[in-house]
Amino acid sequence: MPFVFLPFVAGRAPETPRAYFRKTQLKVNVSLAVIAASAAALAVLAGCSSSKALSGQDDGVFTYLLDRKPNWTEEKIETLPPLPQASNLLPFNVSQNTPLTFAVDKTTLAVGKDGVVHYVIVVTSPAGARNVNYEGIRCNTYEWRRYASINDDQNGWDQGVAFDFRRIENGELNAYQAALYQDYFCASKLPVGTAKQIVNNIQYKRTQSSINVH
Repeated sequence: MPFVFLPFVAGRAPETPRAYFRKTQLKVNVSLAVIAASAAALAVLAGCSSSKALSGQDDGVFTYLLDRKPNWTEEKIETLPPLPQASNLLPFNVSQNTPLTFAVDKTTLAVGKDGVVHYVIVVTSPAGARNVNYEGIRCNTYEWRRYASINDDQNGWDQGVAFDFRRIENGELNAYQAALYQDYFCASKLPVGTAKQIVNNIQYKRTQSSINVH
């Protein structure tokens, strides 16, 4: 064994070389344990930081997945309504600047379980020419679609002019879909009520804005 200088403390018996080495080895082991624990703590912190960074990157994905709505399916239109009769038409206001008049056939107005309000619209010019469409407005998405238009002979429906849902346009002179959506059909992306309630509101000019005021 090499020569080792053993410290002497007054009032205490001198340590043997074996005891001194054991004590020194214990201190070394404790130091190594502290270093290992520190390294482990740093690794944990680094892992948390990395995990947090990844979580931050994925939050948008999680939010998107939570916000996604179930696949929506439109109810199938089994039959087309009869052509409108003048006695069933309910006029409504679209714009003070348009020469056209607008009316819905109250007998054709229906609210589907899919959130689509169906109706027949009759647009009449000052000369008496009519444009008649069977349409639907989807409250949840602010969209409308056409199912059919009156044919050239004015005696039946033409489904060849149908198209899928498209965005409702605002600010147009004859934007009757926007007027129907905002005044009578929809509120908070849902139909305002049953078909009977909507018909009554149109008949008595109870727009959503006037109802909210009261």
